[in-house]
Amino acid sequence: MQQLSTTLRLGTFAHVRNTALGLALAGAAAASALAQTAPVKIEGAWARATVQGQKGTGAFMKLTAPEGAKLVGASSPAAGVTEVHEMKMEGDVMKMRAVPALDLPAGKTVEFKPGGYHVMLLDLKAPLAKGTTVPVTLVFQDAKGAESRLNLSVPVGTTPPGGATAGSMMDGHKH
Repeated sequence: MQQLSTTLRLGTFAHVRNTALGLALAGAAAASALAQTAPVKIEGAWARATVQGQKGTGAFMKLTAPEGAKLVGASSPAAGVTEVHEMKMEGDVMKMRAVPALDLPAGKTVEFKPGGYHVMLLDLKAPLAKGTTVPVTLVFQDAKGAESRLNLSVPVGTTPPGGATAGSMMDGHKH
């Protein structure tokens, strides 16, 4: 009887071990598949720090969609409103507007920068301090219409990563 009990325990252990190994391998395969099918690569993300009382700021980054996609939305728990914006000159006036969707052509990098495209964080719930991070979720749509979300933890600073100056286009930006 003792030998049967030991065999059952060893058999049960082997089953649990094999099941756990199978689940781990399946999880790794799923993560690998997810990484391979990630709709957009994000580089150099940062958000401009704010001061007390400032209700809006921008987040900037470079987006590259290997197979093409559309950026169709953004959100952040740090802001009451989060929108994708475009700034451009119309005549001699700089105009800013929300864009409902932004095409990300296959293999081409689209840069979000001060004075151009950016993620606008409005009605901030608290100031964004330099050296912290702000959560931002970007929503993409692929060519077949399938939506995916990418959760980012965006570093907050006064200049882009690498120390380059961000320019003054957003310095006076008020809503």
